[in-house]
Parts: sequence; structure tokens; C-alpha cells
Amino acid sequence: MGEMQEKSDVQLLRDYAEHGHEVAFREIVARYTDLVYSAAVRQVESSAIACDIAQSVFTDLARKAETLAPGGGAAPQSLAGWLHRATHFAALNHLRDTRRRLTNERQAMEQLLINSEPSGNWEQIRPALDEAINTLGDEDREAVLLRYFKNQDFRAVGQALGINDDAAQKRVSRAVERLREYFSKRNVTVGAGGLAVLISTNAVQAAPIGLAATISAALTGTAVSSSTLIAATKTIAMTTLQKTLVTATVAVLAGAGIYEAKQTAQLRDQIQTLQQQQAPLAGQVQQLQCERDAATNRLASLADEIARLKRNPTELLKLRGEVARLQNTANDPAESAVKDTLAKVNLLKRRLGQTPEAKIPEFQFLTEQDWLNATKGDLNTDDDYRRAFSALRDAAGRNFRPTMQLALRQYIQANNGQFPSDLSQLQPYFNPPVDAAILQRWQILPAIDFPNTSVGADWAVTQKVAVDDEYDECLVLGPDGGGGFNSGFEESLRKLVPALQAYSAANNGQTFRLTDPTGLADLSPLKPYIQTPEQQAAFQKLLQLQRRYIEGK
Repeated sequence: MGEMQEKSDVQLLRDYAEHGHEVAFREIVARYTDLVYSAAVRQVESSAIACDIAQSVFTDLARKAETLAPGGGAAPQSLAGWLHRATHFAALNHLRDTRRRLTNERQAMEQLLINSEPSGNWEQIRPALDEAINTLGDEDREAVLLRYFKNQDFRAVGQALGINDDAAQKRVSRAVERLREYFSKRNVTVGAGGLAVLISTNAVQAAPIGLAATISAALTGTAVSSSTLIAATKTIAMTTLQKTLVTATVAVLAGAGIYEAKQTAQLRDQIQTLQQQQAPLAGQVQQLQCERDAATNRLASLADEIARLKRNPTELLKLRGEVARLQNTANDPAESAVKDTLAKVNLLKRRLGQTPEAKIPEFQFLTEQDWLNATKGDLNTDDDYRRAFSALRDAAGRNFRPTMQLALRQYIQANNGQFPSDLSQLQPYFNPPVDAAILQRWQILPAIDFPNTSVGADWAVTQKVAVDDEYDECLVLGPDGGGGFNSGFEESLRKLVPALQAYSAANNGQTFRLTDPTGLADLSPLKPYIQTPEQQAAFQKLLQLQRRYIEGK
């Protein structure tokens, strides 16, 4: 018998068809009795009739064994699929013969169940489940039967279908989704996961004791034990008696049957609720088991490491020395200051990544020291970050200035002292070449526009606009010099020209100076000569820039 259990369905069916091995056929019956009986009882709703259908299906299998075995003209792709279809057709034939006699009773029963059961209940799915399964393709149907009716894992399903585990799982999921769509079209709404739970929980029921033995004995002529034979005889006798008495007693039992069905439905709802409550607990238990296994593995690894270190004292001493060194490093103030500075640099870079408008193309010329210098102050407020960004832009521009001046001198020398009319003319003189985006931020203006800056030529190159006119200075350069100016300061000063002229007229031609030998001048004497809102705004801007300058020193 152990040898038979190791053989596949195909081998067993071939042994019976070619050599008449009755033991092989009994093994097939034992394997598939539950599947055939469950499929039958779902459709005919009678254990006794389901037993008869199961016996007829296996009888049909024995009769057609030669044609169904491999090499026969009608060999199926799988025995499970053939048995399920044969059971479905046998049940349909039985229902067709008895439908007229049981119409009124069945309608009353189904109406009560529909009114008392929620959508997606097993009682709504059960009558049409086998019809739905038969709408699937051969491969999908075989996957569902093996997974939920034979309770095989995905590896076993994949081996039976000649595919890997993942493909088997996907095929089962696809088949369940098609079953869900089938029921959805019939106004039975249930999720794919809920449908899989309902099928796996309710689809396969244990056949009555002795049914498999009865079928095998009837078909193979092999003697069975007396207890098994007595049980089978009682089953067959009861089936015949039920067929005889069903018409006479159906009216009396209808009321009791409806009440019992309602009670059964309520109990089934309670069972389903408990199963749903247990599902999260099962997941938690599995997670705890995984964590326990991981902790056990880590503990074993640590134990192995400790044992190894004990066997090698020199390595243990080295490890202790490294731990001590790391502890001393952690307590070193200088080391701690370096770590804090690097942390601020990383913080500044993250903030810059969130503020792309603060970047300029010249950032490619920044050095690590420039980043460190930009973080010397606090980085707590928006103004702190504006100051740090301005410091980076100023350092980047000043780092780029020697490259620009060198290219400018080489151009002038190569062109008989002529200043370029467009900065794109300098590209051949940059080594290595610079991005065009950098040159687009600069422009050529008359040097006379910058009287306080010596550039060594009649023309100067300057940045077009400041990114932050409160903090940034625009650089000005020529072939032999350069400087800088605050664009916000210059703009405000132009707007205050009428006020400066009025101050000069009222003070005997004296010019108001914005600086004195001690630093920035007091701007309050200019305030009485401000006449317009625009001049007032420019005056406030000068005060603000002056305060920024003082705070930055």
C-alpha cells in the first residue's frame, strides 16, 4: 500500500487500465472520495444522494479507465479535473430528474435563506460554486482544486502543474478572482480573500464512513472488513429508504427543515466571525515566531563569537582596546566639535536641497572649507539660513572670479586690447570650459558705472542680479581688479536721490555721506527730506541693510 501511495494519479490509472490492478483503483478512490462527495453534496444538498452520485462517478471512471489512461483517446489533463466535471454533470442529471418534484420545497428554502443571509455568505455561494469552477480554464480549475479542495501548498500545486511556486500562487489568485467576478455578476458580492476563506473552510467535507470502501468493494469485487461492509450497507439502505419516503414526509418536515436551516445559517455566521477574529491573531503569532527565531539566531551567533574570542585572547584584547579608543574619542572636545560642524554642514546641504532657488551654477567652485565657513553662525531661523546661503554664493563667486579674469586677459591680449562685446566670446579661453549657465548670470557694463571700484579697463564684468538683495553683494571685475556692491543698496540709493538733493540744498550744498570715519553714518538727518511712499520704502530698506551689515560684522 505504501508503494501505491507514492505513485501519481497517472501511474495508478494506467496500472488499473492495463493490468487490472484493483489496489491501484482503490488508492484512486481513497484519494478523491472527499473531493467527489463534497462536490456532489454542494449541489444536491443531500448526503445520501451525494453518496450515490459518488459511487456512480467512480463506476464511470472504472468503465472508461482504458480511454482515460495516458495513451487513451480521451486522456484528461488531470484526474482531479475529470472527476470534478463528472461529478458536476452527474449532479446536474439528478437535479434535472427531481426538480419538478422538489420545486416548491426548494423555492421556500432558498427564499428564506436569501432573506436571512448577508451578501457573500457561503449559502449563497455553495449552490453555484461547482458551476463557477467549471467555467474556468483547465489550468485555473486544476489550481483551485489542488489548493483548496486537496489542501496542497503552492509548491505541491506548482509541481503538479509543472510550474514554480510563484507562478502557482499567481495562477490560484487569478482563478479565485475569476470566481469572484462570476459571483459578482450574479449579485453575490464577496472579496477575493473572503471567497478563498469560504472555499477553503467549507468546500471539502468528510465523506460518510465506509463510502470509499463501499465503492471500492462494489467496483473491484475485493472483500472488505465486516464492520466496514455493515456501515456501507446501512448507508445504502438509508439512501434507498430516503428516496422512498421523501415524497410522503416532505410536507411534514418542510417547516422543521426551514427552521433548522435558519439555525444552521446563524451558527455558520458565528463560525465565520470567529474565523475572521482569529486571522489577525494568527498573523501576530507568526510574526512573534519569526522574531523569536531571529533572536535565537542572533543569540547563537553571539555565543559563537564569544567562544571564538575566548579561544583567541589576543583578539579579545585588541577589541577591548578599540572600544576604549572609541570611548576616548567620543569624550574628546575637539572631536566633538568636528562632529557638530559636520552635522551643521549636512543640515545646511539638506536645507539647500529643499530651497533650489538659493543655488547658483557657480556652486561647483565651492570647497569644503567654504561649507565649513558658512556654518560658523547659528542655523536656527530662516534668516540664519539666508545668511549661510549668501555666504556660499559669495564664496562661489569669488572662487570663480580668477578664472573669469584669466580668460578676460587672454581674450584682450589675443584681440589687440579689445574688450569682448559678449561673454560667450570668452568660452575658448576657459580651461576647462565653463557651463553656459554661469556666463548667463554675468553682463558687461561701462566701468564708469562703478566709480568706487578699479577694474583696470573701460568696461567691467558684473553679476546681473543678486539672489537675495538684502544679503548678497554683486561682484564687479575687470582684467586687473574688482570689488562688489549690494544691488539693494544701489537701488535704494537711486530712489533717494531727490531726498539727498533736498538735504544738500537745505545745508548750503553739503553732501550727505552714508559713511564716516567710524563706519556707517546715522541716517536719521535724511528722514525730514523724504516726501513720497517710494522714498520712504527705500529709506527703510537702507536702514535694514545697514542693520544686516552691522549684525554680520
